[in-house]
Amino acid sequence: MSVRTNYTVYESPRLQILSEDQKQKIFNGMMRTLQYTGAHVHHEGARDLFKKAGCHVDGIKVFFPPEVILKALSTVPPVTEVFPWDGTTEKKIVIEKNRSYFGPGPTPPNFIDTDTMERRKYLRKDATTVARVCDALPNIGFVQSLGSISDVTNGLADVYEFADMIRNTTTPVMSWSFTREGCRDIHRMAVAMAGGDEEFRQRPNYIFYGEPISPLVSDFHAIDKCMYCAEERIPQVYSPCAIGGGTVPASHAGQLVVALSESMVGVIAAQLINPGTCIIIGGVQSILDMRYSVYSYGAPELSLLSAALTEVVQYCGLPMYSQSGCTDTKKMDMQSAMEASLSINAAMMSGANFVHDNGYTESGLTGDIFQTVMDDELISMARVIERSFDVNRETLSVDVIDSVGPGGHYLYEEHTMKWFRAYWMPTLMDRNSYEGWVEEGKKTMKDRIIEKTRGLIKNHEGPRGKVPAKADSEIEKILREAEERISKSDNKKE
Repeated sequence: MSVRTNYTVYESPRLQILSEDQKQKIFNGMMRTLQYTGAHVHHEGARDLFKKAGCHVDGIKVFFPPEVILKALSTVPPVTEVFPWDGTTEKKIVIEKNRSYFGPGPTPPNFIDTDTMERRKYLRKDATTVARVCDALPNIGFVQSLGSISDVTNGLADVYEFADMIRNTTTPVMSWSFTREGCRDIHRMAVAMAGGDEEFRQRPNYIFYGEPISPLVSDFHAIDKCMYCAEERIPQVYSPCAIGGGTVPASHAGQLVVALSESMVGVIAAQLINPGTCIIIGGVQSILDMRYSVYSYGAPELSLLSAALTEVVQYCGLPMYSQSGCTDTKKMDMQSAMEASLSINAAMMSGANFVHDNGYTESGLTGDIFQTVMDDELISMARVIERSFDVNRETLSVDVIDSVGPGGHYLYEEHTMKWFRAYWMPTLMDRNSYEGWVEEGKKTMKDRIIEKTRGLIKNHEGPRGKVPAKADSEIEKILREAEERISKSDNKKE
């Protein structure tokens, strides 16, 4: 009897950019940067926290010794789960190494109108549209808004956005806010949807997104929100938007050193406040196009840098926040498909955990839900490659090959009837004959995407009617209180 032992099983193929030695060098570069260059922390409470932990503080600059960094990394949990608010598990997120979830991104000021197909300011109604469409897309694992609401009280776009999104999808939402107050409002809504504080702690239903400033700055609100999330044990992202050649070095390795250093400040703060709380790092990584002074979302460097940073973040033992499905072109077209395909495949093969910006156009200035629907199809195609395939006695099919023999066919074989069902089937791609294509109206890919998107908007109800009345009432109360807070603040200024 022959037995195979001690061999490696790869569940899926992975893209590898860096060697172990290169990852260690970038990690060591981060350690040296935080120890000797330090970072600006515009928050007295955070500086006191760091000082008590053994950091050197000089004004607003904080220097982090290696032991403080390593201790923080040792307490980040290897696995965290985020749940749909409706109690189901179908859309549950498991944050662990090499498990990827794709979603839109937050805060573009503009949006492609789903009726006119024209660019306009992002409106409150768009948050509901995005949430409902994403709720129906099987390859979208978390929801962001694709915009920042322009037609509500100034300073409350974040709160209204979350209120409308969480009530229109059971897919976990990734939120953001301007301040701790907005962060608290959002958390109160999430707790109401969960059924209470303890229920939320057992089954968190959203993730919070925060962003330090490149290079090496944690502004007051960024670190304040990070600390609040740690206090409440809210899974959170703390990741910068690093611009190669602009806010970080033009060399790729230097960019990753700075970006990793910026995120690490949030990791340390979160773990000092609440060891074991989930924190995700990484961020948007691309280059400045010097011809137009544009931060390129379609550049191949975005995919290269993101995949490389994913490896370094995994080397640190942390989850990765990456990006894909985005483009520099102004509307969904051949360019947007090309750029989205490259970045989606690279993100999938790198094993990043949260891959956002699927639906970004115009270099991140405009959200396009039609692009997101196209990206959903591209993600499903990339999953086929990620899953790879089994090689075993049954799949090798030697007996079937022998039975059919040379010159035969496999159409009527039981083996075929079993295995062809595993083939990927498109919802948007055209495989019809020319005659069939003509008969169905000569629809282009753009036509099919528009038709599918508008069909989802019209027909997919989402969970809005299933929101518990008590939670719905509490959310409306929180919105009223937020309006009152802003009104009082404006009156004081006058």
